[in-house]
Amino acid sequence: MYHIRPSHLSDLDGILELIRASGDQLTTLPNDPQFIEQRLHESQRAFYPRISAPGGEYYLFVLTDGSGGPILGTSAIVARVGGFDPFYTYEIRGESFAYKPVGVNQTVNTLHLKRSHKGPSEICSLFLRPDCRSGGLGRLLSLSRFLFLATFRERFDKEVIAEIRGWLDNDGHSPFWEAIGRHFFQQDFFSADVISGLGNKDFIEALMPKHPIYAPTLSTEAQSVIGHPHRNAEPAYRLLMKEGFGATNEVDIFDAGPMLRATVDSIITVRDLRVLTLRGVVERSVGSDEPQQTTRPGLMANRHLDFRVCLADPIAVHDELADLSAPVAEALGLEIGDEFSYISASV
Repeated sequence: MYHIRPSHLSDLDGILELIRASGDQLTTLPNDPQFIEQRLHESQRAFYPRISAPGGEYYLFVLTDGSGGPILGTSAIVARVGGFDPFYTYEIRGESFAYKPVGVNQTVNTLHLKRSHKGPSEICSLFLRPDCRSGGLGRLLSLSRFLFLATFRERFDKEVIAEIRGWLDNDGHSPFWEAIGRHFFQQDFFSADVISGLGNKDFIEALMPKHPIYAPTLSTEAQSVIGHPHRNAEPAYRLLMKEGFGATNEVDIFDAGPMLRATVDSIITVRDLRVLTLRGVVERSVGSDEPQQTTRPGLMANRHLDFRVCLADPIAVHDELADLSAPVAEALGLEIGDEFSYISASV
């Protein structure tokens, strides 16, 4: 029974193994045992019951098959970006240039370094093992975060952002980084991204150019990738756009990947989920002796801080009461009379 749950301190080795399998694609979770252990401690503290307002909490979730096997994927939510450490992006602004005597009238895009404090919540750290990218597991891993947001609204900002991985060539080089960042940091893209992922943001403020950068002065290749997702990030990009996220005028300062934004209330999974009550636990489908609503396989989550989400099919739904199979109820940690969230997988 594949399901999502909060990470545990005992997941350290499994997450490090997953990171190595990612080929160092997950810069928010770099291959650094000490840093990952710190992240796990931070996540443990984030689930403290008395939190009632968003701070800088980091909620890390893992995907498992429930058998004690390897960690298959990760996803996370930051309750508020730009808390203790600033949050940096490039804001794209159009600047007009006109001079009638020579017939010039044009608008040029400029990149402005933006530093934010007390920003919105952020979804991040999404990675699924390549051999598991089928059967709806990617959707489960991504959308499960919205079920948590919907259940614990007081812990998060009213807006959510997602930074999408920017475009890299086949050798892992970023044209945008080569055009700007390398001249100021004197490091390759991967090294700088890892340093940032390790939480060291001071070097950004110290080394990034303070004045606007005029996009036309960059190489044609660098200009072409501004706001374009990496090929491996395109499924996540499309999924979030279908969920109600929209493009913004901000991009990542390293690879110019797009930043998406949505209000929590506008996210489709949040807007359309149903809260059902567990009526019964059965071993097989019930008979047809009472009217039942047609249901489809969907995401189901308990409404506890000991959070669990799985992709399954309710056995039967009548009004707001539902029967679940024993394995699903056990995976979600539900007892008779407990409420749980449900959203059709077709949404």
